[in-house]
Amino acid sequence: MTDTPHHYAIIGAGPAGLAVARNLDKLGIPFIGFEAGSTVGGLWNIDNPRSTMYRSAHLISSKRMTEFTEFPMDERVADYPHHTEVYHYFKAFAEHFDLNAKYEFETEVKAVEPIEGSPDKGWQLTTLSRKNGSSTDRTRPFKGVVIANGTLSEPNRPHFAGNFNGRLMHAAEYKSADVFEDRRVLIVGAGNSGCDIVVDAVHRARSVGMSVRRGYHFVPKYVFGRPADTVGGRIKLPFALKQRLDKVLLKWFTGDPQRFGFPKPDHDLYESHPIVNSLVLHHIGHGDITLFKDIARLDGDEVVFRDGTRQAFDLILTATGYKLHYPFIDKRYLNWQGAAPHFYLNAFHPDYDNLFIAGLVEAAGLGWEGRNEQAELIARYIHGIERNQAAAVVFQGLKRAPFPDMLGGVNYLKLDRMAYYVHKDTYRAAVGRHIRELHDGVSS
Repeated sequence: MTDTPHHYAIIGAGPAGLAVARNLDKLGIPFIGFEAGSTVGGLWNIDNPRSTMYRSAHLISSKRMTEFTEFPMDERVADYPHHTEVYHYFKAFAEHFDLNAKYEFETEVKAVEPIEGSPDKGWQLTTLSRKNGSSTDRTRPFKGVVIANGTLSEPNRPHFAGNFNGRLMHAAEYKSADVFEDRRVLIVGAGNSGCDIVVDAVHRARSVGMSVRRGYHFVPKYVFGRPADTVGGRIKLPFALKQRLDKVLLKWFTGDPQRFGFPKPDHDLYESHPIVNSLVLHHIGHGDITLFKDIARLDGDEVVFRDGTRQAFDLILTATGYKLHYPFIDKRYLNWQGAAPHFYLNAFHPDYDNLFIAGLVEAAGLGWEGRNEQAELIARYIHGIERNQAAAVVFQGLKRAPFPDMLGGVNYLKLDRMAYYVHKDTYRAAVGRHIRELHDGVSS
């Protein structure tokens, strides 16, 4: 049996967890990974009990802007891979780097608690393993913990006044368009998932409506015959200039969404994730989707909207996003501030040197490689602090001081879901600088 007090625990085997596993392994740091599903892949494994994936889902960023640098996706994979291709990519990644043997699958982490109430002494994990029809509880000590269970599994369910006679569901429950068959459907929310799902509904539902609270910037998947996120990537422009140029480009390709009935956006381009979907505009333009205002209340078979409009529906699907969810650890250990943990570079606890969060970072164009860089920095810090490396001690002081601004001058929307947004170039520059400092410290 593995002697765990000298091991780190990784919670999750999605892209962030796998990135951490790969980087700890490269530096010879012992660890055990825990995954509630039967294989790696996180939410990209649609059979994972916590997966929020649906059958029609594809990447909204292109494969070359998303993949891990040291493990490129196969040339035969589509520009915007289907979720099954992404899942197989993660399985191949884990097999190539021999990570599966270091994970305990079908094992849920139920509790993470400091040993004897003191995080400095390490953490004890209580896990529940469900295999072969039986379940086993275990509590084991670990030197440290990397939380990597993702940000898109706990649905944010809105509350509506009144009662609805039909079916009310969240996008987290949605798997296929079968649920829309011959029904009058209302999709609430026009984020990327909402726009994907409303396009699914067009082909199966009797009628399709979409309730929209705010305006969005729409980005096509292809510009000049190439994936949109690869166009102009070699030329680094000041953010404000790129923002202005891209807005002009978008008007050429998608026009003005207000013409289709969307509200005027209350934010500038890139101050929230743009909607990478032009099909929704296509279908609205063809009369396949009717736009409605925000919901005021539910009234039996009908929905009453803010402008007084009433419409009957059989099914309401709320594509209203997700909440951060760490049910296995008390919030007081996460330096929680506002809507999210407050960690240095979104990964390093300011006071504890053995508690990390991987993947709690979002930025347009960050991709899995940006998260891999975060994972590499976590691994290099662990390696350095355990050896009292001078650069690691300097880093330790930095994470305990007031945090630097990672917004890069971007005025992101002040929403809970934006609480862990960063500016990609600003963030990657800071992470890269720390990696070089810790690497040079080892070399010297």
